[in-house]
Amino acid sequence: MDRMRESVFAVLGDLTGLSFLDLFSGSGILGLEAASRGASPVVCIEKDHDKFPTLLRNVSIAEERIECHSMPVERFLLRNKIAFSIIFCDPPFPYKFREELLGRIEASTTLAPGGLVLMHYPRGERLPDTIGKLGLVDLREYGRSIVRFYKKAPIPAEGRAGDGDTGPEA
Repeated sequence: MDRMRESVFAVLGDLTGLSFLDLFSGSGILGLEAASRGASPVVCIEKDHDKFPTLLRNVSIAEERIECHSMPVERFLLRNKIAFSIIFCDPPFPYKFREELLGRIEASTTLAPGGLVLMHYPRGERLPDTIGKLGLVDLREYGRSIVRFYKKAPIPAEGRAGDGDTGPEA
């Protein structure tokens, strides 16, 4: 896990000005790493009531506040109103709904246009290269696991208010 974490954050680089959502947070180490690299806000979601006190204890050392919620990831996605720049998904390896989870993220407003979803999963499992507006942009292999980097298509310039017609030619 340490090698994977170091490599993923080396790829992501400085996170200043970006928001970070850690789904299936466990101990909160990924949220802490994101906060240490400048991400704000950082939100951690963990439904396991036995792991949650450890998560809270660990994130308490962060200089900036890390928000933590004890609830199923699926419920958080239904209720959330914040669009995040980066979402890291590290469900337990027996979790069978990775593709559906990616579909829920893609269909929700939880991922900002142009944002990244990283999915950590066991080698040997298959995930599609595209899910709706999510497209695979990178894939890293770490021993018995893989991390896929999906990017959400940005809103086209013609679809944004204030873009497009710039007036008469000079």
